[in-house]
Amino acid sequence: MLRPYVTRWGVAPMTVTSRRERALQIVLVVVGLLIGVANIYPLVTYFLAGPSPTGGTTAPMFWTIYAMLGVFLVLAARNPSAYRSLIAYAVWSSVAHAVVMVLMAIQLPTKRGELLAGVAVTGLSAVLLLVFGRFAARSEGLGA
Repeated sequence: MLRPYVTRWGVAPMTVTSRRERALQIVLVVVGLLIGVANIYPLVTYFLAGPSPTGGTTAPMFWTIYAMLGVFLVLAARNPSAYRSLIAYAVWSSVAHAVVMVLMAIQLPTKRGELLAGVAVTGLSAVLLLVFGRFAARSEGLGA
């Protein structure tokens, strides 16, 4: 499907948007919003409750990094082919995160349920980005 896009200086040349690229754009927005909200919410509640002196300091920094990843995934939806390295980072960091969560679930039986739920969500987002990212790259003739 051909569609024009409007820039500050007027209408730019027509661009081709395949169904695969459109699906990738939707996945990027949904996953980006989920990652952003899932990390901004605990960050805000952490600071509203007041950091405790005995509490850890790692979690807020982690939430900030992942929240920004979510923001940039949403921004990448505008032109996914220009952000292939960001999408690859999101996929492989999610895979690494899921592996660590599986190892923690094995070692912490009392937290197993919530960790495995996190593995499912994180793994699903990685798989969706990987599958749709590869399809969009193939339809553009870029390989992947």
